[in-house]
Order: sequence, then C-alpha cells, then structure tokens
Amino acid sequence: MKQIYFLCTGNSCRSQIAEGFGHKYLGDEWIVSSAGVEVHGLNPNAVKVMSEIGIDISNQTSKLIDPEFLKNCDLVVTLCGDARDKCPALPSKTKALHWPLPDPAQATGTDEEILGAFRDVRDQIKDLVLTIK
Repeated sequence: MKQIYFLCTGNSCRSQIAEGFGHKYLGDEWIVSSAGVEVHGLNPNAVKVMSEIGIDISNQTSKLIDPEFLKNCDLVVTLCGDARDKCPALPSKTKALHWPLPDPAQATGTDEEILGAFRDVRDQIKDLVLTIK
C-alpha cells in the first residue's frame, strides 16, 4: 500500500480538503493523511464547502508533520510555499509535488465571497488529486 501526505502551513484548509479528496478518490491503494508545519485547527469553511459536495471532513484534525509517517511516504504534496520551504528532508524514494494554491482563509469580502474562494480552491484541489490515480 502506498502512502501520501498533504502538507500546508496550518493544516486547516487546503491540506484538509486534499485529505478529504484523497480518502474519496485514491481508494484502498493509498494511506492518506495531512499535516502542517503549525497547527491552526480545522477551518469551518473548509468543512462547509466539502459537505456541499458530500464529503465529510468534520472529524479530521489539524496536526503537525509526523516524521515517522513522512519518512514512509511514497508521495508528499505541499500546497503552499511555506510548507514546501519548511518540509523536512524527504527520503530519496519519496516523490514530491508542489501545488501552489492560494490560502482561502486569507480571502476577504462578504461571507459568500469568502466561501467562493474556498470553493475555487476546493475544485482546484479535486482536479489535482484526480491526477494522482
């Protein structure tokens, strides 16, 4: 079984969304997890936009990078420059991908505009996760 790690700064939005899609689309071939270089808690807007498409990430938790899990990964995906720059060194067998996506938690405007930013990032992440299969 292969192992994938989705990493971003606070493990609150992008990496959590990616983990949700990973569980849904990567099936039994992958052990899927996410983490951050910091812990910011699970963003309620990430939970909301995923629930809109029938994926429940409400039980996922924001966690720090686990060095043991990391060293056993076949693929590590960073979703922001901070995670890419601060990610511990990867074993030579581990493939690394970088998806430089905007942080929807930084979006401003009305509640609907902010949710729109979350939906845009969610849809981009879905498309990228589907390329992993």
